[in-house]
Amino acid sequence: MLSKKEIVYRYLLDQYFEKKQFKFTQSELAKLFHISLSTVNNALKPLRAMGAVEVKSRSFNMLDAKKLILYWATVRKFEKDIIYATRYEDSVSEIEKLMTSNAVFTAYSAYRFTYKDAPADYSEVYIYISKEELSEIKERFQARNGPPNIFVLEKDPFIRKNKVLSSQIFVDLWNIRTWYAKEYLDAIEKRLFL
Repeated sequence: MLSKKEIVYRYLLDQYFEKKQFKFTQSELAKLFHISLSTVNNALKPLRAMGAVEVKSRSFNMLDAKKLILYWATVRKFEKDIIYATRYEDSVSEIEKLMTSNAVFTAYSAYRFTYKDAPADYSEVYIYISKEELSEIKERFQARNGPPNIFVLEKDPFIRKNKVLSSQIFVDLWNIRTWYAKEYLDAIEKRLFL
């Protein structure tokens, strides 16, 4: 599950990319995510040091969304969030069709569904789901030997119900080691920053 700091980073980026909002307050974030002001302040420290945010007395401004997303991508511990992985002998499009309704796609599938485009073929499906909902996934996609092509990550309580936005897709792709993840990263980076 994402750390509290990562939830803050995702929110800042989502607000910036969706609403072009760049001004925030620490107290607003603390209330929104039920975390302490010191947690928000600690999340901002490295961003402040690299010039990604400028902290003022009553608010702070995002100065460089690209620095923020790259920082988050490098500190993200993607593999620790994988709570289940298995192999299913069918195409990714069939796996996506068979996925439970409470699954939130990320990585390649999320990119394809969001942008109606696929920069390269892919052979794995990544989803977020809560631990309480995992049994349904395990029933539908039973544990099998072989290289996994379904990866289930633990969903945090603040993730959107039915989709992740561009910043989460970018950060998750950054942490995947397939050659075609780079194709998707390049494509999403162009969409976000050009």
